[in-house]
Amino acid sequence: MTTTATITPARRLDVDGVAPAFTRAVSALDDAASAEADRAGIEQGLRDLMKLRASQLNGCAYCVDLHSHDAREAGESDQRIFAVAVWPEANFFTARERAALALTDSVTRLSETHVPDAVWNEASAHFSDDELAALLALLVSINAWNEISVATRGWRAKLRG
Repeated sequence: MTTTATITPARRLDVDGVAPAFTRAVSALDDAASAEADRAGIEQGLRDLMKLRASQLNGCAYCVDLHSHDAREAGESDQRIFAVAVWPEANFFTARERAALALTDSVTRLSETHVPDAVWNEASAHFSDDELAALLALLVSINAWNEISVATRGWRAKLRG
């Protein structure tokens, strides 16, 4: 006998509702990261591609959707947006962008990589200390948002249909 059961997703936490001071603090962190990127002159398209890549690695559907749209609005082509998922194999990125994407992968997979010297040194060859600090701030911020969203499945109701 075969039965079909409907699986209802487990109820997840509404972090905004129960810990509003925390989500305001994460928003402030995100604002500070953006301000550092502005100050350092990090181009918007690169920021969005980095956020997209981190979100892909973390499995955050909402953020993948959001940052792919943001990247398009910043002038990124569909080809480059789609290729972020396989950036090491794609020739659509400059050496500077590749260094930023490698840093994104390594910081996002921190427990596995510990950000090897080779990755950091390559990023340092393309970015000043101010720019590196801004990139790191952006990565800390997006990874925090990804962790909140994936853990709580907060994105389910927010995905564009």
